[in-house]
Amino acid sequence: MSVLDESVAPAEKSHKLWGGRFGAGPTPEFDALNNSIGIDFRLWPYDIRLSRAWAVALWGASVLTLEESRAIEQGLDAVGARLAAGEAPIATDEDVHTLIDRLLHDEVGDVASRLHTGRSRNDQVATATRLWTMDACQRLDHAVRTLQGVMIAQAETIETALMPSYTHLQRAIPVSGAHWLLSHFWPLERDRARLKAGARSAAVLPLGSGAVAGCAYPISRVLLQGTLGFDALSQNSIDAVSDRDFIAEVLFASTMIGTHLSRLAEDLIIYGSSEFGFVQFGEGYTSGSSMMPQKRNPDALELARGSAARMLGNLTTLLATLKGLPSSYNKDLQDDKRVLFDATDTLLLVLPAVAGALAECTFRTDRMQAALSSTMMATDLADYLVRKGATFREAHGAVGRLVRESEQTGREMQDIPFASFAAAHPLFTDDVYESLSAAQSVAQREVEGGTGPSAVRAQIEQARTALLPPPTPRSNSVV
Repeated sequence: MSVLDESVAPAEKSHKLWGGRFGAGPTPEFDALNNSIGIDFRLWPYDIRLSRAWAVALWGASVLTLEESRAIEQGLDAVGARLAAGEAPIATDEDVHTLIDRLLHDEVGDVASRLHTGRSRNDQVATATRLWTMDACQRLDHAVRTLQGVMIAQAETIETALMPSYTHLQRAIPVSGAHWLLSHFWPLERDRARLKAGARSAAVLPLGSGAVAGCAYPISRVLLQGTLGFDALSQNSIDAVSDRDFIAEVLFASTMIGTHLSRLAEDLIIYGSSEFGFVQFGEGYTSGSSMMPQKRNPDALELARGSAARMLGNLTTLLATLKGLPSSYNKDLQDDKRVLFDATDTLLLVLPAVAGALAECTFRTDRMQAALSSTMMATDLADYLVRKGATFREAHGAVGRLVRESEQTGREMQDIPFASFAAAHPLFTDDVYESLSAAQSVAQREVEGGTGPSAVRAQIEQARTALLPPPTPRSNSVV
């Protein structure tokens, strides 16, 4: 349902925050283009919050009496209650600020007209958008952490299962199944760091910058900063009303999340195919075919893969807009929220779906094990020769000849006669066949971050630690 109440007659009096120098009102065509209430309506809780703080700041600057400030605060609370109860904008509401101003006049009368003293919609919308973004980063972080928790739980179920790793989508070296799955955990952990940085970038207060030159009244921006929970004050009013770097940073973080979800989805889709069979999908996040009764399609994962393109498009849209603007506020910036909201809304749909799809996956460890082949231990054979004194280049060439023989004869490496090994290099002895074990290959790779059993167990514990809440700061107060 639209947030606009179209039942209101067009002739109803406009409540615009501007227009004194105009002899006639805007055309319907301009209103249709210019009005942003359909996008920025969701900012209303944040606009009310900053407006309450502004009313207090105006009292502190002796612009409002205490009674006027309290009346406006109470009126804003009443407006918030009405909006929370479902009251919708009407057709003449240009944006969320106009909407709240109109409702505030309904509640407290003419004193509401004093609230906009010293501020502009330029610093007002910048502040509300930053408050919304700070909350959005927390919601996104929670959704990412939930998916990471599922990854850890599933990794523990395949911790000892062995599977091929792949480079260029060709079989490479055996790894633990958990090692593969956790390779998707750490990119998301980097995404969480980017979200944290985006929230920190958003936590700079522009309120008090006015339209472009700053507020003409002695309001306390430090008080506003503390009241609204910002970390810092903007340092230049021209920059403050047009700075959308924080949105670009959050959109970049969103794009990286989308990209990492796409890569996870791609792996799962490939591994869930009949040709691989490493993964069996559940029923809660898949769909069937309208023609082929046997199909179970991983639609949630495919939609996640497709969402990465949306994320990239949103980021590109904003950057292309910003790069062509002169300094200070321009109306082009009205569309910043469209891409920010779309990216956040999309990820808050996709992340739980991917978490759910992964949680109900069953890993076929028998198929993973069966996909291992002796040629995947070629690197281990080269390492075997290096340990006996050969150079790696020399060992690489010798093992390459053995692999070629395996391919030409159709025999696994362990079925090649020892004479072939001896002919390939004199340092091969009868114990060479032990180096063709996938379990031994994995067991040798105990370096930090490797796929060895102890290294993988340590990695799982590190992943669990990464999801712990930060410690509560110790109080310095004296008892």
